[in-house]
Amino acid sequence: MVMELTDVSGQLPQAIARRTGLNESELHSLRHLMAGPIGPNDLARALGVTSAASSGIVDRLEARGHVTRQAHATDKRRTVVTISDSGRAEMLAQMRPMFEGLVAADAKLDDDQRAVVEAYLKDLIAAMRVLL
Repeated sequence: MVMELTDVSGQLPQAIARRTGLNESELHSLRHLMAGPIGPNDLARALGVTSAASSGIVDRLEARGHVTRQAHATDKRRTVVTISDSGRAEMLAQMRPMFEGLVAADAKLDDDQRAVVEAYLKDLIAAMRVLL
């Protein structure tokens, strides 16, 4: 069951990217930007790509209206990339069915069951992090 879960979760980015017309790097960029604005170099590090590649990703997302570049709040020489309302809406629209399913699954558990599942999942995550 755990292998099936990891297989399905590994297929999600490609499936969502295909439906949205984005590539996986663009999709992962939007996912990172959902947490808040980030500098282009930080985005490059998060994606594991070069600064030039990151710039191209941001250019494409900006052309679609999914992100904006803005001057950094305290250092005007720098810029930050911010997800736009359309980028956020795109991500949420694609993820909503999964989120609804996760909420429904959680609602079936009582507090004791939820604690057991949470402990089990934490142990699985720790086991997988050994390989990182």
